Amino acid sequence: MKLRNTLSLFSLIFIGAFGSLKAQTVDEIIQAYYDVTGGSNWEKVTSMRMSANIEQQGMNIPFEITSLKDGRMCMKMTMMGNEMTLGAFDGETSWTTNWMTMEPEESPAEVSENARRAIKEFPNPLFNYKNLGYTATRLDDETIEGTACYKIKLDKKTELSDGEEVPNIDYYYIDKENNVAIMVETEITSGEMKGSISQTKMSDYQEVDGVYIPFSNTDGIKDQMSQAIQWETVEINPVVDENIFVFPKK
Repeated sequence: MKLRNTLSLFSLIFIGAFGSLKAQTVDEIIQAYYDVTGGSNWEKVTSMRMSANIEQQGMNIPFEITSLKDGRMCMKMTMMGNEMTLGAFDGETSWTTNWMTMEPEESPAEVSENARRAIKEFPNPLFNYKNLGYTATRLDDETIEGTACYKIKLDKKTELSDGEEVPNIDYYYIDKENNVAIMVETEITSGEMKGSISQTKMSDYQEVDGVYIPFSNTDGIKDQMSQAIQWETVEINPVVDENIFVFPKK
């Protein structure tokens, strides 16, 4: 009887240990990421505005990004007293400010089409990837700057590049200990940097109105120069002047 009880206890310990070693599925990893950064509170987020001051070549450059749940977005900066739109999308058309003429100009048709394809990705395409028709796959784990990470491949809708449909894939690196993304990589499919890997590194997660936002971002090209941004303010559901998204009529 005593031996049987010992064996039963050993079996329970073995099963518990085996269960703890059971590999997490991609959906379990994404769910943990979703839950720890706000869970159902994300459903209440309809817009976001992020503001920072970027130090560059001795200048202090105010920078702001406003994003809406319906896909509209606007990136603005002010340099030497001039406000410029680095990129905007009104739901149909993408546009920017021409640095030479300081006049607004429409982006190439492919840029607008690609923006329309990503219109429902706010606030994070991983959170609702199934509804978007995307595919998420867990790859081999990796260590990023000393942090053990899950690696997830997210196959999104194809993009247009030079008139051709090309793969559109993001790679998410999620901190195993804290269950938050610390880096996203994407292959650039058009322009001068075509074929290069863009990297966005995230850290300093802070709570804002029930959701957790990385206040520190570093954007750049893998193994090349990058730009660090420390967000000074992040507003959830701010009052937004919707005219900032619309391409100005001359």
